[in-house]
Amino acid sequence: MEQMNQNPNQAPPPPTQTPPPARRLYRSRRNRMIGGVAGGLADYLGIDPTLVRLIWAFTIFFAGFGFFAYIVAWIVIPDEPTR
Repeated sequence: MEQMNQNPNQAPPPPTQTPPPARRLYRSRRNRMIGGVAGGLADYLGIDPTLVRLIWAFTIFFAGFGFFAYIVAWIVIPDEPTR
């Protein structure tokens, strides 16, 4: 019965797609030197952890706020959950 009520020229509805899971920022357990902040940020951004560490070291030595930002990030960013 439902077949008769449909318009033959009407396209079928598009398949529903589930959105990708939301990315979360965690402190890394694998790429951890001190607190895992740089490793977690690198995982989140999809870049090499060494690059994040070099940028962080630059901010510590030349801008002066990197040390405090690292401590705050260490406290605020949660540890990566175990899988």
